[in-house]
Amino acid sequence: MADSHRPHRTERQKRRGRIALLVIVLIVASAGFLGTRFLWKSVQTPECTITAGGMTETFDPEQTGNAALISALSMKRDMPPRAATIALTTAFQESKIRNIRFGDRDSVGLFQQRPSQGWGTTEQILDPVYATNKFYDALVKYKGYETADITKIAQRVQRSGFPEAYRDHESQGRVLASTLTGHSPAGLTCRLDEATAHAAPRAVAADLARQMGITTATAGDGVLTVTAPDVRRAWAVAHWAVARAAQYGATAVSVGDRTWERSGGDAGWSGGTDSTTVTIKLA
Repeated sequence: MADSHRPHRTERQKRRGRIALLVIVLIVASAGFLGTRFLWKSVQTPECTITAGGMTETFDPEQTGNAALISALSMKRDMPPRAATIALTTAFQESKIRNIRFGDRDSVGLFQQRPSQGWGTTEQILDPVYATNKFYDALVKYKGYETADITKIAQRVQRSGFPEAYRDHESQGRVLASTLTGHSPAGLTCRLDEATAHAAPRAVAADLARQMGITTATAGDGVLTVTAPDVRRAWAVAHWAVARAAQYGATAVSVGDRTWERSGGDAGWSGGTDSTTVTIKLA
């Protein structure tokens, strides 16, 4: 009988209870969202940002490292930046600038070149330096390629089944070429994880000589110092080093007083004075 005299909750009390519960749920949800956002920021995917001529493009470190190699070889061969633009545009369309081991029929590599069409053996084509040089060998055979329509000239070299697709990626090719050949100083920065690769300075110097043709590099204890012929090529070397930092384990790259630091995340390059001296610090 005692239960029959228990006071009932009023509608107002019930409503207050529901509101309190809702507030608690919102607080917990907000805390979870903020925690997730903080965690997400701390584990962002590595990414390289390239800016030139008012345009900005983003690529992952693998793409950027391959793009740096393609651009470097155009400089070694003393070709104009337009050659690098054509090569990079083609590689983006064919493989997304990745050195892949598969493709249409027997196509492989950065440019999806086919052994059956005389580009070389599969093993040779999968060497990015070999494949890029073969592309440039074919490109220079066409007089006026420097000013030719990119779809027409890329199609002449590649003989693609989708020639119009090259035009869709010309902007990416231009931004990459302008920055990686040193025409857009401080135009490349990469946000990377902590270094896990540990390349020796002499090995990096050997790659620089093979890819860009610059042999004025002095290897020290965890440091490679490069003396470039001019400031433009100093920036080309610096961008090459940042673009391939994930592969080599570079922790900082400097052009004179201006420095990119791996630990800086998205901070980019510091202010300061350019010079022809490039310093590459390795983990």
